[in-house]
Amino acid sequence: MKKNTTIALFYTGVAALCVGILAIAFSLRPGLTNTYTEPAVDMGKDTVREWFPIEKDLAAVNQDNESVKLSDLRGKVWVVAEFFAICPHCAVRNGEELRKLYDEFKGNPDFHITCISVDPENDKHDKLSDYAKALGAETKNWWFLNAGEVKATHEYLEKELKFFGIRERTDPVDVEANGKFAHDLGFLLVDRDFKVVGKWPLADARSEDAKKRDPELYQKLKDDLYGRIRQELGKN
Repeated sequence: MKKNTTIALFYTGVAALCVGILAIAFSLRPGLTNTYTEPAVDMGKDTVREWFPIEKDLAAVNQDNESVKLSDLRGKVWVVAEFFAICPHCAVRNGEELRKLYDEFKGNPDFHITCISVDPENDKHDKLSDYAKALGAETKNWWFLNAGEVKATHEYLEKELKFFGIRERTDPVDVEANGKFAHDLGFLLVDRDFKVVGKWPLADARSEDAKKRDPELYQKLKDDLYGRIRQELGKN
């Protein structure tokens, strides 16, 4: 793609590419390589050391164009992640991880996944719906959310959920290669009492740098996350 490619064509092309990548990833299901360590990619903010209750609610619209709130999930055990529809890293790394989590726990009505767009200006209902369909996500237990204004969404994700800082890329070449936003790819786990109880950077553990430092890190983190989800689901 040439540097002077229009934004409209860029969004269309990359969105299609991401859906294609998701489809290929789910069909191939390649082997991957999870205790918690510092993430391999730091988005500019210190990682959370202590876990915390979610104090403020967030209203949004899901992939079915329904108005929902995060507090609707109180009483459930849920995983929350950031994404945006044309992020190649979301498609290649997190899409597959979330789908595996979904396949493992979707039979439990108390389990839920929530993905919040960091690009609400572009991730309107049609894109959320297409993304959900590509992942095979059912709205009853997996939401893709648009929370409205960009600044307010980013502030909530960073200050309330304590994800790493979101950075908007400005270099056109970088945007074409990596998408509009650099953002946290970690998964937060929220318990039945609306409290964040841990964070698992599975995507970072799959990076080449992380593999060199600890080839077993990914599997350790994954096993730890799945075990903690089962533990929380087992609580009344």
